Amino acid sequence: MANILIIGAGGVSRVVVYKCVQNRDIFTKITLASRTLSKCKLIQEEVGKDSIDIAQVDADCVDELVTLIEKVKPDMVLNIALPFQDLTIMEACLKTSVHYLDTANYEHPDEAKFEYKEQWAFHQRYKKAEIMALLGSGFDPGVTNVFCAYLQKHYFDKIEMIDILDCNDGDHGYAFATNFNPEINLREVSSKGKYWENGEWIETKPMEIKISWDYPQIGKRDSYLLYHEEMESLVKHIKGLKRVRFFMTFGESYLTHMKCLENVGMLGIKEIEHNGQKIIPIQFLKTLLPDPSTLGERTKGKTNIGVVATGLKDGVRKKIYIYNVCDHQEAFKETKAQAVSYTTGVPAMIGAKLMMKNIWMQKGVLNMEQFDPDPFMEELNIQGLPWFIKEL
Repeated sequence: MANILIIGAGGVSRVVVYKCVQNRDIFTKITLASRTLSKCKLIQEEVGKDSIDIAQVDADCVDELVTLIEKVKPDMVLNIALPFQDLTIMEACLKTSVHYLDTANYEHPDEAKFEYKEQWAFHQRYKKAEIMALLGSGFDPGVTNVFCAYLQKHYFDKIEMIDILDCNDGDHGYAFATNFNPEINLREVSSKGKYWENGEWIETKPMEIKISWDYPQIGKRDSYLLYHEEMESLVKHIKGLKRVRFFMTFGESYLTHMKCLENVGMLGIKEIEHNGQKIIPIQFLKTLLPDPSTLGERTKGKTNIGVVATGLKDGVRKKIYIYNVCDHQEAFKETKAQAVSYTTGVPAMIGAKLMMKNIWMQKGVLNMEQFDPDPFMEELNIQGLPWFIKEL
């Protein structure tokens, strides 16, 4: 039914490939491409050599991407590479009139900043080319956006406040490691916090605001306010919203290590000279830290990611909590990846599936909450990410 090209061969991409192979009735031809062909070969061997094709491509180079797309002739491209590469892959899809999907919004390589502005700027050109780009089809962003749309459709006349709550209670046994790309993770966590309230963005110091939340199947954990990209689209599309915030859990050991690394300059993103060579400190640090794609087998525990929404229904104020719990070891048994990769990769496959079935299909550049949430919510239960809902 669908010929797809997946770009990127890390932990999330492994999950996407596994889940696409499981849904072979939709994804009849799968090609996996990366700058590092050996990573593609490893995943190909895991799922079966006859299950997918592999290719090599530099996702920073539009011309290389265009050449590969013209060779593979996919119906859509799944960008599971780095957020730094969103714009080049989007440009290549535009040049070849192929649908596009990613899991995280664009990040500036030379600035600790991520935003949708430059991706939204493709909207009119994608409409003219009669193709679609689905942005942020991961978990957060992604499932959390769909959770909000689902609550808006079924539980509220108006949602006034949203808190997104992300807890990873997994233990990998290392003194310090990140559960996804270290450069992306550490830039995100060490940046200033930001939330939206009454029509304006309010900036906070890193880790300045902390709450304690009782996560089902995990327990009470300290959760810190961060800026996260799904808030930027939610404020545009959720009717009547007055405030949206994002919180993530961190253990004391993680925060202590990160602060120490920041204090000595290891989180720097500007080029420096060392022994006659130019290096970027955070990229050097990345080479020293464990590869997140290798953490699956040794990570134990669970993740819990959800949305707490407060608003009105028939004039009565309500507070609803909707969430998913994912077990690291169960995720590894199925896909050889830990739950952080699993919770991002499964929604990427679901987004692509709904696009290829023309259930979610609209020309232009769109975010998850702009579509009917019901088909996506049904697929979450089918594909391994069951959700729970309760009134608080």
